[in-house]
Amino acid sequence: MIQLRTYVYIDSLQPQLAEYMATVSQGFLPVPGDSCLWVEVSPGMAIHRLTDIALKATRVHLSQQVVERAYGSMVIHHRDQSDVKEAGRVILQRLGVDVSARQPCQIAWQEVIRGMTPDHTVLINRQNRRGSMILPEQSMFILETEPAGYIVYAANQAEKAASITLIDVPAVGAYGRLIMAGREMDIDEAAAAAITAVKKPPGT
Repeated sequence: MIQLRTYVYIDSLQPQLAEYMATVSQGFLPVPGDSCLWVEVSPGMAIHRLTDIALKATRVHLSQQVVERAYGSMVIHHRDQSDVKEAGRVILQRLGVDVSARQPCQIAWQEVIRGMTPDHTVLINRQNRRGSMILPEQSMFILETEPAGYIVYAANQAEKAASITLIDVPAVGAYGRLIMAGREMDIDEAAAAAITAVKKPPGT
């Protein structure tokens, strides 16, 4: 029995998120403007079957596949939104479910920290090497979600909403985590967009 944990469609990858995803991608690199589908299932090994189905049925590219014991995830993308949507359709068809079967997203933690100190920002920058750097005096928004994959949609919508900097967006494992920084007013606006996004993630 395969459990659909995460299923989220992104119509157009924003520039920072696309570049961040490329730093962790082991396959075909996404570029800004690509349409994207993030799928996570349990048990983890089942993701191979779904990946095979999507790649054979459409022209989508596989940018990432992570197989853990409990969870497996894949990220597919293409410039043509119809290919990505069709890949999602055949995946759901093979599972015998519709998008409503996915696990609802739960917010495990959310917080805005304002006027970051230099000591704090230096440590965060040393820990996170794939995104951009947070600077002293900036505000920081942190968000943690379960399942993990929904955090990618939160990051994309936050980047659409305001001028922020993506620091880190790990989206595999039990929890997804988003760290972003910027001016206080921009962070407040982006944070609101991210929270709205995970409360109502799209299907296809």
